[in-house]
Formats: sequence, C-alpha cells, structure tokens
Amino acid sequence: MMTPEQKFARWVRVSIAIFLLMFGWFIVADIWIPLTPDATVMRSVTPVSSRVSGYVSHVYVHNNSTVKKGDLLYELDPTPFINRVDAAKIALEQARLSNQQLDAQIAAQQANLRTAEISSSNDRRTFNRYQSLGKTQYVSQQDLDRVRTAWQSSEQSISQLQSTIRNLQIQRGERDEGRNVTIQKYQNALEQAQLDLGWTQIRAETDGTVSNLQLNAGIYASAGTAVLALVSERDDIVADFREKSLRHTRPGTEAAVVFDALPGKVFPARVASRDAGVLAGQEAVNGQLSQPETSNRWVRDAQRMRIHVILDEPLDIQLPTGARATVQLYNREGPLASFCAGLQIHLISLFHYVY
Repeated sequence: MMTPEQKFARWVRVSIAIFLLMFGWFIVADIWIPLTPDATVMRSVTPVSSRVSGYVSHVYVHNNSTVKKGDLLYELDPTPFINRVDAAKIALEQARLSNQQLDAQIAAQQANLRTAEISSSNDRRTFNRYQSLGKTQYVSQQDLDRVRTAWQSSEQSISQLQSTIRNLQIQRGERDEGRNVTIQKYQNALEQAQLDLGWTQIRAETDGTVSNLQLNAGIYASAGTAVLALVSERDDIVADFREKSLRHTRPGTEAAVVFDALPGKVFPARVASRDAGVLAGQEAVNGQLSQPETSNRWVRDAQRMRIHVILDEPLDIQLPTGARATVQLYNREGPLASFCAGLQIHLISLFHYVY
C-alpha cells in the first residue's frame, strides 16, 4: 500500500513526464508536421463602379447573382450622353463646313492673286516702256513717276494677297482629315462622347458573384464610387505559419485542409507558393531616419509568414470568402510522420463539431 507521499510523488513524476512528452512533441511537430488554425479562404474581390456619373436607370442583378464576364450589371440613363454625342457630331460637321468655306475663300483669293499678277506684269512693262521714253524726253517725269507708283502698288497687292492666302491655308490646315488638327480635335471629342455613352452600360470584368449590392433605379452613381462587389469564383487558401515551421516547406509540399464550415472532413492539398514578405518588412520611404524596434521581452513573439495552398480536388460547395480553415503541412515524408500528421488534422476536424 502506497503512502500519500508516494502517491503524490508518483503523480508529480507522471505530470513531469507528460509535460516533457508534450514539450518534445510540440518542438518536433512544429518543425516536421506543423499545423496552423490561422488559415482563410480568400477570393479576389473587385469593387464595381461606373466610369461616368449619372442616374441609374436599370439594375439587372441582385445580391448573390452569378455573372459571367461581359454580363450587364446596371445601366445609367443614356439621354444626356446621347445628346453629347449628337452635339459632338454637329461640331464635327460644322468644322468640315468651315473648312469648305475656307477652301472657297482660298480659291477666290488665288483668283485675285492671278489677276493681280497679270496687272503687275502689265504695269511693269508699262513702266519699262515709259522709262525708255523718258531717256529721250518723250514723256514727262510726272508720267514716269505715276506708272512707277502703279507698278509698285501692284506688287504690294500681290504680297498682301499671298499673305492672306497663307493665313487662310493655316486656318484650313491639312486637307487630309487624318492629319487636320481642327478635324481631329472634334473627331476626338466625338469618340470620347461615344465612349462615355458606351460606359453607361456597366458590365462584369470577370466571372464572379455579386455581393454588397447598394443600388436601385434612380440613385445617382458617381464615377469611381463602388456600388457593388464582384467576388471571384477562384479560391485562394492562405495560411500563416511561424517562420521556423516553414524551414522545410517548398512549393509542392503535401498538406491537408480542414474547414470550419465542413467539420469532420479532411481535404488533401499542396503548397502552391510562399509570399515574399510581410508588412513588418516594408519600411515607408518618408525622408526620416529609421526607427529600430525596441522590446523588453527576453523571447519575442515569432514572426508569421504566409503561404498559399491549393486543394487537390475542388470543393463540391462554394465557401464564402473569409471562411476559416486549419492547414496541416507534411514537411517530412515517412509512415510515422504521415500517421502523426493525419491523426493531428483528423482530431482537429472532429473538434470542429464542438466549436
């Protein structure tokens, strides 16, 4: 019969042995078969907004609608945008008519120029003839000055007409509409108005599920202000582990996943990739000196790094983004490690029935 002191000593030894066993298991398991409950199902979420502002005329989806890329989500009242397209078309046509008017003015001035050149040529010949007769004193100096003035006036008229034609040609620009600055300005305005009109129909940029819809007909939607979210159908399971737990983890490492929403089920998976870093390793460039981290703790908290896990087979049901999960890694091959890791993750899956 054991005395109370002997019983107490036995329980102390058993407790110490259990503690040492658990401590050893924790060290070994955290390196070779690490497990983390800090895993989440993530899906890319695209905030949807219009590129132009206007009043909503129609809403074609509702919350949890499944849409494909290119499907119409909602539409803005197109009336003001149609008016802008019509105004841009009128402005473009007016620019073309203005160019036609300039063409007519240029043609008229060129005709005047040819007439002025003929007159100048005649006046020059008259002046030359009078100048020859002036040497023999058959004409007076007054007549010679008069014909010289007439010839100089004709030359000046030619210069003025050439300047006028040049000015009109500059206003007219290139005859090729593709190179004409004025036409291109109004053509660009028309294309922008047509583009804005097309943007009154807001379509899905990717496949997904509509969520957080905050839209009704008659609401004024501002450009760039999100009114719904489009949740992608592609799952991305992210898991955060302590740094030392990932020493032997590589892309392709086998894993297992348990979802809180699906207790009792273990899904085989593999490691897809590992993030290049975390926010704590990114220092903002603000022109100030660095500030070293201070801590009075003897053993600081372990840093956690993120990995991405892919299931070997897709789920039969679609879990919402943000669903929590537990990830088990198989860093070491072998029947013992596989058995221990499988036992560990299966126990966790059963515990999800309780919590």
